[in-house]
This record gives sequence, C-alpha cells and structure tokens, in this order.
Amino acid sequence: MLRSMNPISISKVFRRFGPVTSLQSAFFSNAGSPQTEYAVEMACSNIRYGLGVSKEVGKDLVNMKAKKVMVVTDKNLETLPPVQTVRESLELNKVNYEIYSGVRVEPTDQSFADAIDFAKRGNFDSFLAVGGGSVIDTCKAANLYACHPDADLLDFVNAPIGKAKPILTPLKPLIAVTTTAGTGSETTGATIFDYLPLKAKTGIANRALKPTLGIVDPLTLQHLPNRVTCYSGFDVLCHALESFTAIPYNERTPCPTDPALRPAYQGSNPISDVWSKHALSITSKFLESAVNNPDDLNARSQMHLASAFAGIGFGNAGVHLCHGMSYPISGLVKSYTSPDYDPNQPLIPHGLSVIITAPAVFRFTAPACPDRHIEAASLLGADTSNTKRSDAGLVLSDILVKYMDKLKIPNGISDLGFTQDDISALVDGTLPQERVTKISPRKFVRDDLTQMLQESLKIY
Repeated sequence: MLRSMNPISISKVFRRFGPVTSLQSAFFSNAGSPQTEYAVEMACSNIRYGLGVSKEVGKDLVNMKAKKVMVVTDKNLETLPPVQTVRESLELNKVNYEIYSGVRVEPTDQSFADAIDFAKRGNFDSFLAVGGGSVIDTCKAANLYACHPDADLLDFVNAPIGKAKPILTPLKPLIAVTTTAGTGSETTGATIFDYLPLKAKTGIANRALKPTLGIVDPLTLQHLPNRVTCYSGFDVLCHALESFTAIPYNERTPCPTDPALRPAYQGSNPISDVWSKHALSITSKFLESAVNNPDDLNARSQMHLASAFAGIGFGNAGVHLCHGMSYPISGLVKSYTSPDYDPNQPLIPHGLSVIITAPAVFRFTAPACPDRHIEAASLLGADTSNTKRSDAGLVLSDILVKYMDKLKIPNGISDLGFTQDDISALVDGTLPQERVTKISPRKFVRDDLTQMLQESLKIY
C-alpha cells in the first residue's frame, strides 16, 4: 500500500526544483499551456555489468533473432582481446556478421558518412559496437541513417547547425560493448562528431539512438593506455559535474508541445542527481589509481561503473559549458598530438578538451547554484566545512586543479597550441552549441565566454 509523503519529505524532494505550487503554476499558466517544462523523462539503455560479460553478446544476438550483424570497431582494437572475445562469441553462436573497422578516433562527418555507406550496402538487421565513444557513436549514426536511407546527414543534427528533425522510425537493435571508462555512450541517446565545414563538434541527441543493451565488462579495460584512461576519466568527471550543476529541468524553456519533442538533455533533476553524485564519489576514490596503476582492476572496474552512472545522469540532464567550449577546442586543433594517441594525427582528445576549461567554467557558474558547487567539491574530497556560498566557485575550481595537476593535464589551452588571437574563433565555435550551452545554470554572453577562455590559457 502506498504511503502519503509527509511535508518534510516533500520539501526535500522539491528543495531545488520548487514546491508543488510552483509546478502547478508553471503548468497552468497561459490558459493551461505550460510556459516552462514541468516534467522529466528518464531514458537509459539496459546495462549489463560484470567481468567477462562481453562473451555473452553472441547469445544476445541469437535471442534478438539477428540474421546479419554489422560489427563496428577501430583498427587499433580490431586485433586486441575485446574484439577477439566478441568474435569468438559470434562464431560460437553461428551469428552472421561483417566487421567495419574504419572508425576514426574523434569521428567527423566524413568518417560517419563512410560507416553509413557501409551500413546501407550491407542491409544489416542488427548492430554491435566494440570500442570507446568514437566507435559507439559511429555505430549509432550508421544505424540511424541506414534506417533513414533518404535522409541528409544534417536532417537529425542538433540545431542551429542541423535541422534537428525528430526520429520517429524505430531503429535496429544495437549492442554497445564499451572499452573505455569515459564517454558513457553505451547508456545515452547522443552521438558526437566533428563537422568539418565549421571546424567544430556537433551531434545528434535523441532517445531513439540509445543502445538496446550496454555491455560494461571491466576486462576490456586491461589494454587501455595511460593517457586514454586519464582523459576518459576526466570526461566522466565533467559529465557528472555538468549534469549536477545544470539548469533545473522545471526552469528550462520552452515546454514541448508534444512529448515526442521533449529533449534528451532536460536539465538537472532528482533522478539524474542520484547517478551524477554517485559518479563523482566513485571518481574521487578511484580515478588516480585507475590512471597510474593499470594492474588495479578494481579501480578500473569502478571507473567503468562511474562512466555508466555519469552517462545515465548526463544522458537525461545534459552537460553545459565545459562541453560547449570543448567542441571548437577540438575542432580547431592545429598541430597538437597526445601521448598514447596517433602521433601522425593532430588531435585533442575529448576528455582533455572538456576538462581544460572546467576550473574557469565552474567559477563562472557557481553564483547560479552555489550549494550544488559546494556539494560537488565535497564529493570530490574538498574540505567545505567552512566554505561560504560566495566562495563556491573557488573551492570547486581549486579541487579540480589539484586533480588536473596530479594527473599531468597540460597547462591550459596555450599548451594545446592556442593563443590570445584564437579566443574569438573559439567563442564563435561555442555559440552554435545550443544543445548543451542552453543547459548552463547561468546565462552568459559572448564576453563571458571570452573571459572563461582567457582564464583557461594557463591553469597552474
């Protein structure tokens, strides 16, 4: 039997999101048509976690009655144990499959197009991704456009770069075996790529893209290099921080006129908060060891879980300014290359491009929700017992800088090849990222972005 909530319980639930009367007022304003959002919808892939669970995917595809599977991976992974384990499972269960290994680390519209063409030619009825965020995102795109063969790439891409059309046709089943502890792409309905004509990242965010099943097998992390582990881990950290500090869902406007149009990124909410806070707590305990001690399977297992937890959090709440500014930082890369990545390909890894502005971002956003910034700093290990609300941004940025320094993050965007002269172009590349920037808890103008990027030229 359901019990009624007492007034104290109700006040806790609506401490940040407003009392019931505020929600009623929002809903019934404008002659019964809501001006601001009044609901939150939870969407997430099914997740299977455990040592060795990737060997089960062959049986999963048999159970899905798959007849022809497109297996998506990259050249580096193709010969490594995670892919070999999956292939053995497929062959043991007599699953018909073809491998596509042309995924580009940090995909582009061109690399997406190549995978999409492969998917269209193959007439696949199921998809299997084995890799990190780049692989899983490419697989999502291949599935989407194979199911919409007449669509233009920009039809579903987020506005204002694309047309942001709703996805109303069901996609094919997709299993995602994640081999990094970072992007959380195995849980979300988002796919990100570099749009080369604008030299900036953009993407597609729609619940229809989320995998049917996400496989979180810590054994796949055993061959992950130091810098990949590091930058993936900082991506987890920013996913959790940005979703926890995002604008409250019931302050987001406009309210959709149709439930099908409710965005995937809805703002912070009581459900996402649980996942985001737990991800922060795990990250504070295990990130350093996961990066520096590759034999610490427990630490890497915990970060694998933290990645999935943060994915559930941000997959529904959204991310904001760290990610918004990361897209032009990655897209406008000059000659920077990172250890443990292709030395012949200029590339700023995604997690690096996200964390590099985080101290400046959270100093800026703190006045909008100081208590949340203080709570996040505490979850990351900062002593906040005597912290004033006016110092919320400083205490959070200080603990972030300590993590960055300890794990040898480059000293600001100047170490990535950018100068003061590049700031204007980076701001220009951030402004179109409305899918994420509109989730910022604090409104901003061009000069604010300029200031944050200037503060990020040097960090230490």
